[in-house]
Amino acid sequence: MPIKTFRGLLDNGQQERIRLQSIDGKKGYRIKKLEIIAENPQTQGNESVIKVFTIEQTASTADINFSEQTLLAAGFLTSDHGASQMFKDIVVVDSMVFSQDIFITHNDQQGNKCNFYMELEQISLDDVEATAVILKSFRNTNTV
Repeated sequence: MPIKTFRGLLDNGQQERIRLQSIDGKKGYRIKKLEIIAENPQTQGNESVIKVFTIEQTASTADINFSEQTLLAAGFLTSDHGASQMFKDIVVVDSMVFSQDIFITHNDQQGNKCNFYMELEQISLDDVEATAVILKSFRNTNTV
């Protein structure tokens, strides 16, 4: 299956929309990879949390809750000044298939920016699968 890639630099508190909608709704996606790295790891300390959601968020927080049905992936990066100590942890909920736009948020306790790189696997959906993915997305949108 084809892989689509997205990358960007997110400011503290920023949210970015990744546009994925198709006309017929028969293209689904699954996150294959999420990577994060500080904007300037040699001169800044970071405490970054990046999260990917199926719905738009009202705020970008540092809390990670895998009970949230709209959470697709989360990443945490911490480093001290000079990057002599760095820790990174990324979790992707790989079984989730989506067909609508997704949203990526960033929160850094020190106010710094963070880069992201994401690979999405494109999946062809039949009529039944497309309907199920759309209904699941609609249900999640209306319950939050």
